[in-house]
Amino acid sequence: MHELVVLGNDFEAAVEIASNLEGVCYLSDPDEARSLPFRTMVRVVTDNLEQLAAAAEVGSYVVFSRVVRERPVSVQAGTPSPGVTAVFPLLHHPDLTHEQTDAHWRDVHAPLALRHHPGMWDYTQLSVVHTLDGPPIDGFALVAFESLTSMKEEFFGDDNDRQVIYADVASFADPESPRRVVATETIYGQRPPTARVTWPRE
Repeated sequence: MHELVVLGNDFEAAVEIASNLEGVCYLSDPDEARSLPFRTMVRVVTDNLEQLAAAAEVGSYVVFSRVVRERPVSVQAGTPSPGVTAVFPLLHHPDLTHEQTDAHWRDVHAPLALRHHPGMWDYTQLSVVHTLDGPPIDGFALVAFESLTSMKEEFFGDDNDRQVIYADVASFADPESPRRVVATETIYGQRPPTARVTWPRE
């Protein structure tokens, strides 16, 4: 199922929309002083784009979710998920099409990430199917770790891990891809989001 992803900077709007639509919300550290491409992300399934406007000041996208690895712990709906999630916006390599970049990301990079990010306990690729508004983006990598310390210390196991990942990313992604956003995830329904109703309705 396709999802809608919206990017913005309004924390209250993001939480309200994700909660009302039983979606997933990602919030950056409110004390983060660095310039970020966005500070909030909301993932939902809805047929009413107007419901998302307050949290979509940066951009809105239709995406397809590929869950590569799921963390081994569950969490109650509406409670912040354990650990931290690094959200990496992806732009396709200048020499490749969106389709070529996405295929490499899915078929080549995902297996490498599983081997060379030893502390990564959760990994989802949000492949952008269509940019509705905002800067063109080809995908969002959601790379989660048990803690901020784990993300800093176990993003790579050794220099070989770092070299392999850097070389692969350079082969399919634009080096000008936006800065990553480190965020806290809260799931208000389930992940990936699903429609609140089914059709035909009785």
